[in-house]
Amino acid sequence: MDYYAGIDVSLEESSVCVVDSDGRIVREAKVLSEPEALIAWFCALGLGLSRIGLEAGPLSQWLYAAMKQAGLAVELLETRHVRDAFKAMPVKTDRKDARGMRN
Repeated sequence: MDYYAGIDVSLEESSVCVVDSDGRIVREAKVLSEPEALIAWFCALGLGLSRIGLEAGPLSQWLYAAMKQAGLAVELLETRHVRDAFKAMPVKTDRKDARGMRN
């Protein structure tokens, strides 16, 4: 089974959501917005993640570089595209953003 994750990055903690290929939520968490913390969290899952979506932003380049170097299948998502996709959401939260970025 394939697994996907979305990360909504905030200054101190990031919201992370992992789903399976059927869209079922496997795990959600708040993780420190530090490369080592995110890498450790994903490695501890024990799941082969097909893709991790990370919205482009001030901290994202730093996190992306470290996660990519650690061998994670991380992709930067264009902020404008992510924002447009979420405009239809009636209530915006970091948790919902992380869920939506998983694909």
